[in-house]
Amino acid sequence: MSRAVHDPVLTQVVGSYVLAAAEEMGVSLMRTAYSTNIKERGDCSTAIFDAHGDTLAQASHVPLHLASLMGLVRRVAQEYGPDEIEPGDVFLANDPYQGVGSQLNDIAVAAPVFWEGEVVAYAATIAHHSDVGGRFPGSEAAACTTMYEEGLRLPAVRLYKRGELQSDVLRIVQTNSRVPRNIAGDMRAQVAAVRLGVRRMEELHARYGRDVVAACLASWLDYAEARVRHAIRELPAGTYSFWDHLEEEGASDGTARLQVAVTVRDGSLRFDFTGCPPQVGNSHNVPWLALLATVYYAAKAVLDPEVPPNSGYYRAIEVVAPSGTIVNAAPPAAVGTRNHTCQKLVDVIMGAFAQAAPERVIAGCASSKLMIVGGVNPRTGHPFIDYEASAGGLGARHGKDGLDVCRAHMTNTSNLPIEALEMEDPLLVVRYEMVPDTGGPGRFRGGLGMRRDTVMLGGGFTHSGFAIGHKYPGVGLAGGQRGRITAPSMLVLDPGTGGERALDPAAFYTLSEGDVLSVSTPGGGGYGDPCERDVEAVRRDVLEGKVTPEGAARDYGVAVDAEGNLDLARTAELRASLRPR
Repeated sequence: MSRAVHDPVLTQVVGSYVLAAAEEMGVSLMRTAYSTNIKERGDCSTAIFDAHGDTLAQASHVPLHLASLMGLVRRVAQEYGPDEIEPGDVFLANDPYQGVGSQLNDIAVAAPVFWEGEVVAYAATIAHHSDVGGRFPGSEAAACTTMYEEGLRLPAVRLYKRGELQSDVLRIVQTNSRVPRNIAGDMRAQVAAVRLGVRRMEELHARYGRDVVAACLASWLDYAEARVRHAIRELPAGTYSFWDHLEEEGASDGTARLQVAVTVRDGSLRFDFTGCPPQVGNSHNVPWLALLATVYYAAKAVLDPEVPPNSGYYRAIEVVAPSGTIVNAAPPAAVGTRNHTCQKLVDVIMGAFAQAAPERVIAGCASSKLMIVGGVNPRTGHPFIDYEASAGGLGARHGKDGLDVCRAHMTNTSNLPIEALEMEDPLLVVRYEMVPDTGGPGRFRGGLGMRRDTVMLGGGFTHSGFAIGHKYPGVGLAGGQRGRITAPSMLVLDPGTGGERALDPAAFYTLSEGDVLSVSTPGGGGYGDPCERDVEAVRRDVLEGKVTPEGAARDYGVAVDAEGNLDLARTAELRASLRPR
């Protein structure tokens, strides 16, 4: 076949093929994984890289995982010479401070693609494993003060050598995990997915030849860069700053100030996080690659959501963050709960962009509560760990309300179905509902948070995890208000009983049989002046149970009863009194 290697049509065909291959890898991983966190919630990602570690395509799973994936491929290329990498090799790693991860639970796996005797690409997957050892079950707790408490650290090592499993490596990983069967099953699913990616890339090279594929993929990266630079040039030049609170018990006022200055100039963006606080003595710290993944995601979401997800558009972005800060942590800082700091960082970046492109951004979203319950399943006698991130509301945007009870931004995972939870683990969900009045008031309302009550069907279970966003839920934009939470805490023990107790969402607890853990999450921020919300929209919210009649009057200045009967005269009075406030 003879075609010009810079043919734009062929470039689109080849680029789209690689993205489709990455997406197919993701489907394979979720269908063959062992643990509910991967097969049900989709806490995994897949991507394909070139031989130098540049991203060619990332499937639309978890944006934060890009950090681990791109770090592993580059580290393998640095650690192993061309003569040391062979067909059938599979590498794995998870250590953020060796540039191969963003937290220890996220184990990345990569395999080289050979063509004509040389490495031409890598297929890579990452999956959040239920437990990789450490001080607390689930290996991800805010109470950790250093990475040494968080679990097993893995540099870039071979899991398979020339197609043969290195069983000693797998045994080391399994021995450090509280749920070794999950580790083995999920890791084999990852290997199967990367081998699928290798086959797809070999088929691509067999069809078009190495030179044509290389030229097309180079053009594919250039296309993404040009497209993003064009979108940047549509923004008014200048520097736009924004900040918001992050709950942080170690700070003098209980908060840490996350801030960014985004500079737009001549088709490029500069994100400067100078001024963010020093790294903290818990696991809210963000490693460098996780910060890059956060910025790349937010820029793509605002500038051009349809731009190809590859390294080409990274070229238009510069990131500045002093080492040793909460957004660029230095070892041995704990980083297990960095995803929720990254969630808040997206809110801050969106706030900065709102000054340059108000119709392209989304108001602040709810950071969720991570509930990790572990113990021994009395039905089977085997250890279990239920790892579940409870979703809150998404922020509203210009022209649209926020989504209810939905994972946002850097995580993008699904809510775990009750049926899957109760089939796998000794837990019983007795209440699961959206909570009215939690969506941030605005012309466009923030999405609602939720409440979920779970009964322990055994004794001696433990709870660990974390939550961010109880004091400062997702920020409102353009006059909108913050999301809200109506519960006394994001974690309550035995609600509605004489023994009801609000728990520290970041603490470690031992639970008894019959205990009820109630998790509540905030709603998303509102967008625009609440008094400009359409009266019929408020009436509909009341009828659907998303806003109470009291909330309609208090937040929107709308007089409506539970049956949807409007009092327009009273509404005019209420709105007149609210506007000066």
